[in-house]
Amino acid sequence: MVANTLDENRHQEANNEDKNKRSKAKRKKERIRIFPIWLRVLVVLVLTVLALVSGLMFGYGVIGDGEAAEVLKKDTWQHIIDIVTKEK
Repeated sequence: MVANTLDENRHQEANNEDKNKRSKAKRKKERIRIFPIWLRVLVVLVLTVLALVSGLMFGYGVIGDGEAAEVLKKDTWQHIIDIVTKEK
């Protein structure tokens, strides 16, 4: 009978340890975001725009023969659109 109670106690302790591990795992899944999702999206959009503008400036100023700052002017883009949509 003493052996049975010792086995039962060990079994209960093992069950309690399993429950504690599961509750700790649930608590670990709940985390506070320091860098919120909306801020992540905003940062990605800003970085995308910066990459686009810097790529345009590099392509127009270094690879092409123009000045890099001209790529930001409306007249330059109007000229490019006129060349592309030119009727023959």
